[in-house]
Amino acid sequence: MGRLEPARRLIVDADDFGRSHTINKAVVRAHNEGILTTASLMVNEPAMDEAVALARENPRLGVGLHLSLLCGRSALPPGKIPGLVNANGEFDDRPATVGFRYFSRPSLHSQLREEIRAQFQRFQATGLTLDHVNGHLHMHLHPTVFKILIAEAAALGIRQLRLTRDPFWLSTRLASGQWLYRASHAFIYLCLSRRARPRLQRLGIRHTRQVFGLLQNARVDEDYIARLLPELPPGDSELYSHPSLDEFKNEFDALISPRVKGLVQQLGIQLIRYQDL
Repeated sequence: MGRLEPARRLIVDADDFGRSHTINKAVVRAHNEGILTTASLMVNEPAMDEAVALARENPRLGVGLHLSLLCGRSALPPGKIPGLVNANGEFDDRPATVGFRYFSRPSLHSQLREEIRAQFQRFQATGLTLDHVNGHLHMHLHPTVFKILIAEAAALGIRQLRLTRDPFWLSTRLASGQWLYRASHAFIYLCLSRRARPRLQRLGIRHTRQVFGLLQNARVDEDYIARLLPELPPGDSELYSHPSLDEFKNEFDALISPRVKGLVQQLGIQLIRYQDL
């Protein structure tokens, strides 16, 4: 007899939970009416309290921390982390600039550590189970940030983490266009994930084999998901998206699509959360 391939299991995540009312509503509807299984909470954003209340009403939704260290607000006041935020407590919104500063200025590392701890403390204060950890614009895999997370993984309660790696050659069969963006991001996160994986394994921090959505750049629409599902590799994968009822309604529509739900059932794909890994 031939060896059986492992079952195909899929985490379907929504980033930016708590950022706005329209995102929160889209997340809950996509969970209840569609294929969404987890959401990543931004603990410093205006609609965070509403998101937490909705999560408590929907206990099957796995909620993780969407660590925000750029393009958003800080947990700590500006006076405590002056090298990270402006006077209004806002991070810089230029990813390349932020990434270079965090890497090249060791004087910022202690401030990063304190802000990271503060965001984990805010999540802990919600009383929600920490399903997973990832970062806004995948900043959790930045070498400096990742080093802090690994050093404090036990204290912070990190048991599952997104290891961002979207397979480039499979992606070329699923979608076209934006080749420079897709090739550059595939290469960057291939390097970062290869560096991070052995450290996660040593600590027993679980992750999926691949993460889809990175190379779509806010175009995780119905057609893309319908092409992805039959090609989904054996084992555990993640598909992340940014559903909302306004800005990225195409992604919300994809997650509740009868066509997509039918394919998941037809193909025998198991929908799971990070805590089910």
